[in-house]
Amino acid sequence: MSEIVIREVAAGVWTFSKPFARFNLFPVGGRSTAVKLRNGGVWVIASTPLTEETKNKLDELGDVKYLIGPDAVHHLFLGEFKKQYPQAKVIGVEPLVEKKKGELKFDGVYGVDPPDTKYGFEDEIDACYFSGFRNKDVAFCHKASKSLIVADLLFNLPAREQYSKAGGLGWAIFKNGQLSPYKDSHKHFVWSLGADPEAMRKHSKIVADWDFDKIIMCHGDVIEKDGKAAWREAYKWWLD
Repeated sequence: MSEIVIREVAAGVWTFSKPFARFNLFPVGGRSTAVKLRNGGVWVIASTPLTEETKNKLDELGDVKYLIGPDAVHHLFLGEFKKQYPQAKVIGVEPLVEKKKGELKFDGVYGVDPPDTKYGFEDEIDACYFSGFRNKDVAFCHKASKSLIVADLLFNLPAREQYSKAGGLGWAIFKNGQLSPYKDSHKHFVWSLGADPEAMRKHSKIVADWDFDKIIMCHGDVIEKDGKAAWREAYKWWLD
């Protein structure tokens, strides 16, 4: 039986959630996210394998127009997505240019292109490049669904949904929510990954000022409501 969970978490926003253990030890789960744009195109954070059922759902949604590498580490499956969807623009972050050299050509790069560069989806999806975060993450906000979409900027463990079809209790190491927005451990986590305090304060506030209620992250359960309060708590030390 497949371990992937595919669901529409908001109108036009689909998640593809599956088990994933970082360093083969820590069960943080993995998740790709797809947004159906008003013009019929599909915008995808491609951070899980392109399984047959994933492909079928994406093809049902429309033409994949954008493939996003949202930070320096969520890039392993960009190549297979691009091979399947050669017409899609690949948008990444500065460290990926070297990491994917010889494998992928990027159509846009946060941290390399001028900060005001538009890639074509900004009428519907805001973006904020965290240049001061060690993994060089980009936060995205799908305005119509009020959904914040992130990779490693925010965790919400345990990853119950991502392990829900796997059997067993692979997620249970984090059963007390040690890495979730309202825990001090999460504040320490995002504080420790801040390489440029001034940039971290600036970008944390930009996101805090966006209009969102839901948070869809790569690792952990989707925050279905009160997402802005969760963000403000997780980034409290950068916002105060």
